[in-house]
Amino acid sequence: MREVISHDKSLTFANGKWHEGNPALLHPRDHGLWLGSAVFDGARSLGGALPDLLAHCQRLIKSGELMGLKSPVSADEIARLSREAVSNFHPESDLYICPLLYPSGGFIVPDPESTEFVLHVSISPLPEPRGFSSTITSFRRPALDMAPTEAKASCLYPNVARSIREANGKGFDTGISLDPAGNVAEFSYANLFMCEDGAVHTPVINGTFLNGITRQRIIQLLRADGIEVIERAIRPQELDGASELFASGNYAKLSPCIRLENRELGSGPIYNRARELYLKWAATCY
Repeated sequence: MREVISHDKSLTFANGKWHEGNPALLHPRDHGLWLGSAVFDGARSLGGALPDLLAHCQRLIKSGELMGLKSPVSADEIARLSREAVSNFHPESDLYICPLLYPSGGFIVPDPESTEFVLHVSISPLPEPRGFSSTITSFRRPALDMAPTEAKASCLYPNVARSIREANGKGFDTGISLDPAGNVAEFSYANLFMCEDGAVHTPVINGTFLNGITRQRIIQLLRADGIEVIERAIRPQELDGASELFASGNYAKLSPCIRLENRELGSGPIYNRARELYLKWAATCY
């Protein structure tokens, strides 16, 4: 590959070779476009460090299987291609690594043998942890028997967008979505952590939202640091008594919720410790 030196460039692996930029790939009758059967994942390169890269690649394949797809490449091969792409950017760049699977064939049910693999890697600085505001939205997460909630499937994101659009319309950065039972599920597109009496509480995985890879890592790091983490059902009214709220996800990693509805929260000590622990650990992942 030719070295990428401009920060407005990206690389895409498709049809067995590398392309610069964002090439046109889909056709009108491709199942992934027409009937919404695409899956994707997101990993990060933070100055060359690649936290949980293989886990993201493995989840992509699992998501595909849940949607009836058959990946033409292994998780190890996706990780290898990701590393190859990263080596062509400036060593200090923050990158977003997005592998995708989509089927070209099938009618209603996708043809698993038609599954295409694409990998897109682009410059994407890690957002500054300035914090965000949130409000509970009316758009809930679907149950496992209503949608492919255990997959990172593209078809789930229009509902995510609806919750964000509603929150934005009320003057907030993002929403908090409830599950079908009325318990807190997560922020619109990130897992939720609530601090109370020195402990961290987070919604228990119940099949309505993803058990994020960064979420799992944060729980592990906090517990190893001696901080109690409790996974349980959280009622929305409990958020009013939280001393801290923060989010985890691949794109921003950790961000504090600094305003819930009309209540100011700020960036608290447990969030700051969690971010410190994560970034210190991530810096070892080469």
